[in-house]
Amino acid sequence: MSKRILLLPLVVFALLLASCGNSSSGNSYSTTSSNNAQASSKPTATPTSSSSSQTSGEVIKTTKATVNGSSQVILTNAQGMTLYYFTPDTATTSACTDSCASTWPPAFFDGTGVVPHVSSLQGTFSLLDTSSKKQIAYNGHPLYTYAGDSAAGQTNGEGIGGKWFVATSTLKAQSAPQTPSSKNGY
Repeated sequence: MSKRILLLPLVVFALLLASCGNSSSGNSYSTTSSNNAQASSKPTATPTSSSSSQTSGEVIKTTKATVNGSSQVILTNAQGMTLYYFTPDTATTSACTDSCASTWPPAFFDGTGVVPHVSSLQGTFSLLDTSSKKQIAYNGHPLYTYAGDSAAGQTNGEGIGGKWFVATSTLKAQSAPQTPSSKNGY
């Protein structure tokens, strides 16, 4: 009996791992699923970037997904995974580190220069220097994926803790923290 109890978590983990490894190499995909009870809460994603973008090297793409019951143009990484921002972050500092970054992996850019992205995005991209890599920021918001999203276009991280939100194409710019001025104006 105790061996069965010990094997059960391993079997569940193996099944979860196997389901995460199934990905599509094409640019057309749907995140709805008919084999689980949560299918109705998962959005259908339709890429808005061109089909030739897979070879263009774009690191940031867009797609349409349902966020809080509304169809939105959201930012995704090159694999189509939804990108999020964390409200405690500033334009110059990521507040999600250590164990937080395990659940919310930062979106990194290994190249140099401008972050390759779809031309339809009108915002500004920048890079935050972390301890070893450069994290992508959009309009001053450092970007992350969410470990709870298992397929492209899912938005399962939206609103978690009241601090995590899907990065949309219309995300307002966050400015760098201002230094307080003295009361005397000096």
